[in-house]
Amino acid sequence: MVFSLPPTDEELKQAVEVYKALGNQVAAAAHLGMPRGTLQGRLRAAALRGFMLDTPAAMPGFRVSRVNQGPNGKSVEQKPEHGAPFEVPAGHVIKGVSALVNADGEEVVKWIKTKEGERDPLETAEAIKAAFAGYKPSAKPVKAPPGAAADLLTLLPANDWHIGMFAWGKEVGGENWDLKIAEDTIGRSVEDTLARSPSSGECVILGGGDLLHADNSDNKTAKSGNALQVDGRYQKVVGVAVRLMVRTADAALRRHQRVTLRILPGNHDEHSAVAIAYFLLAWYRNEPRVTVDVDPSLFFWFRFGQVLLGATHGHTVKIAQMPGIMAHRRAPDWGETKFRYVHGFHLHHSAKIATEGDGVICEVHQAPIPQDAWHFGSGFLSGRSLQAITYHKEFGEVGRVRTAILDAVDPA
Repeated sequence: MVFSLPPTDEELKQAVEVYKALGNQVAAAAHLGMPRGTLQGRLRAAALRGFMLDTPAAMPGFRVSRVNQGPNGKSVEQKPEHGAPFEVPAGHVIKGVSALVNADGEEVVKWIKTKEGERDPLETAEAIKAAFAGYKPSAKPVKAPPGAAADLLTLLPANDWHIGMFAWGKEVGGENWDLKIAEDTIGRSVEDTLARSPSSGECVILGGGDLLHADNSDNKTAKSGNALQVDGRYQKVVGVAVRLMVRTADAALRRHQRVTLRILPGNHDEHSAVAIAYFLLAWYRNEPRVTVDVDPSLFFWFRFGQVLLGATHGHTVKIAQMPGIMAHRRAPDWGETKFRYVHGFHLHHSAKIATEGDGVICEVHQAPIPQDAWHFGSGFLSGRSLQAITYHKEFGEVGRVRTAILDAVDPA
């Protein structure tokens, strides 16, 4: 499309003079050799410049905003033709531009539409860095505990912590919840649970997804756009989350020989989970007893002798589908193991879906947090706990330690 240049002041004055002389837009347009729509556009522009008045024209760069009729004749009020230059709001990107043009293709009004852009990974990195401003990674590895049983593996599901969630007790049945309470309650519960677990040669800290309640400062779920009640700025929430994961891994190192860390993404923290996993990878780079698994998959698999473990958060695949997925994707391990377990999360309540008669025991785990306003208002009921499950490499599960956290009671 070809656009003509805006008409000059002289061309606008000419259009006004011809129109006034002939008294008719059709005749004036024909006299000037232009379409009527073009003439109308020039007359509108001339009016804004003051050329349709018996008063001085608007100054260059200004337009007529109001005509006043006084005892001494007409006067005009003028405003700048343009406002201040448009600046994209911080954190936003331009997603589209719409324009209203006249018959000559001249722009009359423009709309610039923006949206919040993807969070810069450097912002997340800086938030984590700030949270540990007063810390230094340990240059010397922590001494391993004596007497750890090499034929035992302890699994600690660290799922659905929803760090940053805010709950007002009067709205959710009596219990307040915020960042400070979460860090204290979950931190002490994790340390207590791991301290009471058998000292094992292997320990897996399995972040089961939804470590954070919100994935950015929008405070909405990414897929559904549901509004979330969040305590604190995003950077503050990230700081608490990484401190709790370090506190958990350190507690495991005091009790177990080797520690594997895996942070699965959930529907609340798809991007933050990746950032936290890589933070942990850097944090424990000098600790040979820690392995940080940064596999980007939504699934976790771990072979320990005759035991095969699997896990997923549960927002993309239902737990009942996991035995089939395990059998196909881990066929060699399936054929060489006797005890197979799948762990799921997301639902916040305890359930066992499949029996060992189907080849896999599938278990959904409780969360340690209370309900937020939405879940409480929807009538959901679930207990709260943390647990460490111990497996023997030849005999499967041999025990578990559970820390109950003020289990919910049905008011009925």
